[in-house]
Amino acid sequence: MPRSRTRSERFDDLILNAVEELEAHWSAELSGLEFAVEDVPNLVPGEIDEFDPEIVLDRGVPLARLMRTGVEEIPAPTIIVYRRPIEARATAGEDRSDLVFMIVAELVAEFLGRDIDEIDPPRS
Repeated sequence: MPRSRTRSERFDDLILNAVEELEAHWSAELSGLEFAVEDVPNLVPGEIDEFDPEIVLDRGVPLARLMRTGVEEIPAPTIIVYRRPIEARATAGEDRSDLVFMIVAELVAEFLGRDIDEIDPPRS
């Protein structure tokens, strides 16, 4: 009998799906960019600049962050996605998948210095 997947594993799959979709069009540009998932942000809410384009916030809570110099364990530029705050905002599977993609695409656009509409063109 197959083992059921944990919430964390299912969330990792959402990140992988978003990255695969973006890499289909931007693989060369994303070759040096890493992706990581943390359960919760290690940022202090009062010390966050709400206008920092390298942090995706919702009502002052970080959902993801672009670290251009990487993090201690990963020295390459890294997008860190925070699982628990996203799960709290999007409880349904498809909504969560859409939110994860939107967040990852926004930070990829920031990393590449491109407009979000170039990275994820509006669908008609």
